[in-house]
Amino acid sequence: MLSKNKIKYIKSLELKKNRKEEKVFVAEGHKSVDELLDCFSCKLIVATSEWLSRHDDIKAQEIIEVSDDELAKASFLKSPQEVLAIFEQPEYKLDVSLPKNSLCLALDEVQDPGNLGTIVRVADWFGIENIFCSLGTADIYNPKTVQATMGAISRVKVHYCDLPAFISSLEGVKVYGTFLDGENLYDSAISENGLIVMGNEGNGISSEIEKMVNSKLLIPNYPVGRTTSESLNVAMATGIICAEFRRRIKR
Repeated sequence: MLSKNKIKYIKSLELKKNRKEEKVFVAEGHKSVDELLDCFSCKLIVATSEWLSRHDDIKAQEIIEVSDDELAKASFLKSPQEVLAIFEQPEYKLDVSLPKNSLCLALDEVQDPGNLGTIVRVADWFGIENIFCSLGTADIYNPKTVQATMGAISRVKVHYCDLPAFISSLEGVKVYGTFLDGENLYDSAISENGLIVMGNEGNGISSEIEKMVNSKLLIPNYPVGRTTSESLNVAMATGIICAEFRRRIKR
């Protein structure tokens, strides 16, 4: 049985300050939870008997069997999916050598939790294992963000840092960014490694970071001269950019 205090505790984790204080995050649904159980330490599992019957070797500090109605009281979803789990937040070391040796993403003040989660999922699809976020970027452990990653945070490390300072510390690294006055992505010389910066939904890449970008790229619209939407959603733009970078890899 799920107590009122336990429900109150779970609901409190919707707030970033509480997640930060407790150093935990909430994941829901069998796909996300199943993947994360193999990667992160689990403090609590709240699940239906159906889900528990399919998982007889769960490594969690506490397991509570609940009915669908009880799960709904604790869930952040409109339609709860059998299981809710609380995991400990991982700690990652900030390594400035990563963009030199692999392809990485940097997010400059991306605000929408759904966009962040989708970008993490895109990164996972294209084998990008590290994302560096400005301190003002949405929290990766927001329940909406975790849900949008669909388990990808088990493979993609998300780092928060002073992004301008981080980029300025990089030596001999290609720093890419998308701009309306950039060079056509499909005609540009791009490398297998480096840092791709994606900007804020409304304002794009900040002027401070723009100065550090040494390769400006443009995702062209088609056909040339046709009136189109003003811009692309940042998560969609990230997918297009990553797909082109990976397409160019020499096999």
